[in-house]
Amino acid sequence: MELRVLRYFLAVAREENISRAAEALHTAQPSLSRQLRELEKELGKTLFLRGRRRITLTEDGMLLRKRAEEIIDLVDKTTGELTTGEGAVTGDVYIGAGESYAVRFLTSAAKRMQNLYPEVHFHLSSGDAIDVTEQLDKGLIDFGLLFHPVDMSKYHSITIPAVDTWGVFMRRDDPLAKEDSVSLRQLWDKPLIVSRQVHRLGRLENWFQQAPVPPNVVATYSLAFNGSLMAEDGLGYMLCLDKIIQVGEGRDLCFRPLSPTMENTISVVWKKHQIFSKAAETFLEVLREELAEGKGEIGKGAKDSLLDVREKKIR
Repeated sequence: MELRVLRYFLAVAREENISRAAEALHTAQPSLSRQLRELEKELGKTLFLRGRRRITLTEDGMLLRKRAEEIIDLVDKTTGELTTGEGAVTGDVYIGAGESYAVRFLTSAAKRMQNLYPEVHFHLSSGDAIDVTEQLDKGLIDFGLLFHPVDMSKYHSITIPAVDTWGVFMRRDDPLAKEDSVSLRQLWDKPLIVSRQVHRLGRLENWFQQAPVPPNVVATYSLAFNGSLMAEDGLGYMLCLDKIIQVGEGRDLCFRPLSPTMENTISVVWKKHQIFSKAAETFLEVLREELAEGKGEIGKGAKDSLLDVREKKIR
């Protein structure tokens, strides 16, 4: 299976049309069709359902698209790292993060680094802890921003100087909006909108373990903004972290923190024994410099790694 053919396959999956894909790839349509048929023959699977005007993926085709995207991303990332000039701080830094105001810590460090090394480019992908750890483990990103509790056995980490506070987004005209804060007991019988991560990891059951009935989850979300639209339309009470959604003028939405306070500690993590590109290694130094200026504490595993970086500089 050649990388070139995988790129062809992805182009057809994206365009859903052989002619448009061939035009985008600057190749002949008969040649593209032939290579796709050979790919299906090589794999022994039907990858496309060919209609008169549109091509769609089969289940096997959808699986291949996911894996092909991961393969191409990893190849492109590795190529960029290996073609960077020796000693030069250029290239790309890849970061995965959940939706949190704490991302500002990363963007501040990125701006600081880019002022020093303008040839460094940053790529931020959004996702919950499930998505971010999967990308970390596959080597698709250099760093992940994760909320505790999380299994750190495979990672080194830096605890950043920020916490996220859990609360409820609801309509401004809701009776609970008159309160300064909302308790979990007040939500026992309410329709809830929760993140996919909270729902899948069973955290909601832990939070509501004293409730007489299981929590009433009417909807889940992956992107907080979409969840806020459901809450604004009165579908339910959205459990979410603060500072993510704007609730100012023009929105029929408000935020109330949970009582007692529930907070998340946040860490920047990376794989143990990770081999960084020069750009990623330098970004880690910049993050530590931000923390050394009194903005946070260095997490377990980070001090040893910092000594390694300094020793390389001395050599």
